[in-house]
Amino acid sequence: MTIQSTNITPLSRVSIQDDFWMEYVNLVRDVVVPYQWEALNDRIPDAEPSSAVRNFKIAAGEEQGEFYGMVFQDSDVGKWLEAVGYLLSSRPDPALERIADELIDTLAKAQRSDGYLNTYFTLKEPEGRWTNLAECHELYCAGHLMEAAVAYYEGTGKRKLLDVMCKYADYIDTVFGPEPGKLKGYDGHQEVELALVKLYRATGNEKYLNLSRFFLDQRGAKPNFYEIQLAQRGGKVHYPNLDIARRLSYSQSHLPVREQQTAEGHAVRVVYMCAGMADIAKETGDRGMLEASRRLWRNIVDKRMYITGGIGSMEHGEAFTFDYDLPNDTAYAETCASIGLIFFAHRMLQLEPKSEYADVMERALYNTVLSGMSKDGRHFFYVNPLEVYPEAHGKNAIYNHVKPERQGWFGCACCPPNVARLLGSLGKYIYSAHGNTLYTHLYIGSRIEWGTAEGPVAVEQETRHPWSGDVRLRISADKPSVFELALRVPDWCDGYVVRINGEAWTKTESLDGDGYVKIARSWTEGDTVDLDLHMSARRMSGHPMIRQVAGKTAIQRGPFVYCLEEADNGPHLHEVALLKDGKLQTDFEPDLLGGLEVVTAEGVRMKRESGDDRLYEPDVSYRVEPAALRFIPYYAWANRGRGEMTVWVRSL
Repeated sequence: MTIQSTNITPLSRVSIQDDFWMEYVNLVRDVVVPYQWEALNDRIPDAEPSSAVRNFKIAAGEEQGEFYGMVFQDSDVGKWLEAVGYLLSSRPDPALERIADELIDTLAKAQRSDGYLNTYFTLKEPEGRWTNLAECHELYCAGHLMEAAVAYYEGTGKRKLLDVMCKYADYIDTVFGPEPGKLKGYDGHQEVELALVKLYRATGNEKYLNLSRFFLDQRGAKPNFYEIQLAQRGGKVHYPNLDIARRLSYSQSHLPVREQQTAEGHAVRVVYMCAGMADIAKETGDRGMLEASRRLWRNIVDKRMYITGGIGSMEHGEAFTFDYDLPNDTAYAETCASIGLIFFAHRMLQLEPKSEYADVMERALYNTVLSGMSKDGRHFFYVNPLEVYPEAHGKNAIYNHVKPERQGWFGCACCPPNVARLLGSLGKYIYSAHGNTLYTHLYIGSRIEWGTAEGPVAVEQETRHPWSGDVRLRISADKPSVFELALRVPDWCDGYVVRINGEAWTKTESLDGDGYVKIARSWTEGDTVDLDLHMSARRMSGHPMIRQVAGKTAIQRGPFVYCLEEADNGPHLHEVALLKDGKLQTDFEPDLLGGLEVVTAEGVRMKRESGDDRLYEPDVSYRVEPAALRFIPYYAWANRGRGEMTVWVRSL
């Protein structure tokens, strides 16, 4: 049974022309990808070595040496190559393509004759293949290389890496499956599931789709495969000090995926799994998988997600904990987890174009993902807290995972190349099509080329978003074309106006229950649609069950969540409070960090009247001093040195 879903927009048909986002796309192209290439080749002073490229060269026989790094080190190379593939889709770059081709040659030489391709097990534990799926990331690394192969093939038309990974996938299919003699297992870190679907779409080989579905359906089956393998290894583990890695809920193996009710364990693994589940639902019409995807979506978004779109509240296991447990100062909120949430949201949009999926996609993109990279493109956050007190770092161990400044690189460097591959592929998240309807999910200046029954059409989007809610879409068509435009009304918008060719559009019933304004008509060359989304600074409150934000307020304007920084408001941010009825004023400051919309709010700073230095005393009185509180978008914090930061502020 086919689920009525939308089609993913090919990246080659969308070009981004946006003042805000082109800065980041160009940063990825000109700075981030070259910088990460240097990091992967261990040429960044004072950064932790990677050896990811060198491992492949050793496995290929091009260099001598031993494996170095994490067991999943290969995946960083896959994500880097995937980002390169996306960049080459939008613009030729012969020098970058030559570097990538040489790397692909090395990968091809590193592949074993049976198709196996993994440097850790090739170099360090050649007899250990597939013996510790719970911890050792073999299929995870394979998945990232598969995604790279598809992106590079679509970006360049070159099949070499695609053929390498098809050979690997064919070999994996001989090892795993329901047939007698095959392993009834699945990887500890989900990734291969969604990668196999991409490989299926690129090749049409249903073997890859069926293998993806097998991995998902096998997860959590009884008897548990991880426990069987642990016994077969005589209790030997890869991470002896990481007990959580062997808990079944950590890798979502405690129940079959169709029976899971809540998001448990490692946050990145959860949303990668959910993305794969949504893919299978779309490609096979599997209603049970769709319902399971919806159920996990509701739990994450309604009960376990930060206002910034961050997920995974606990450092131990980089994990979800329980409903409404969202601490600010010890938040983990890994950058990769928000990227995975965007993958999940985007796939749910393909299944059912509801604005709530795009709302979450936008929230994570503009806040946690952008926060994960500095404005110079060379420093990164792995963890994205909502409150920082730098003096505690290095002194109180519960904050050791939280960094008050972005880092140059990481020993576990999954986040930087993940940011690069997401921003490199940003164009495919803006639009989707279903039948005769073109959906606009994100308001990013761009042009999409689309085919209708009457012929080709181009839609060009002009916008001053995210600083303004003004959007214009202009139609280019050789002849009149009948189709429907569906324009998202975001959850941060408290009103909107639509004009077609300058005249007000008054069909209010055009706003459907899924949160899109739908305009169906015959479109001709030069037609315009103007959409004015009302964008004001808003006070946001948390659910009463979120203990950590009780009595506090956050500021949001458009897609941006805002924060206070010490650079603007001085130290001891815990002393300030926001007046509930105070005025909120917005001003664009072009010279601040490349241009930011700043929100100034009426507040107070509370000072203890007593001059006594006693730690505790009865009936202390405070004097209240007026204070103009200055908020900047959360994504821009920590670009002006060390200092305090907070998203949630006490409200009076």
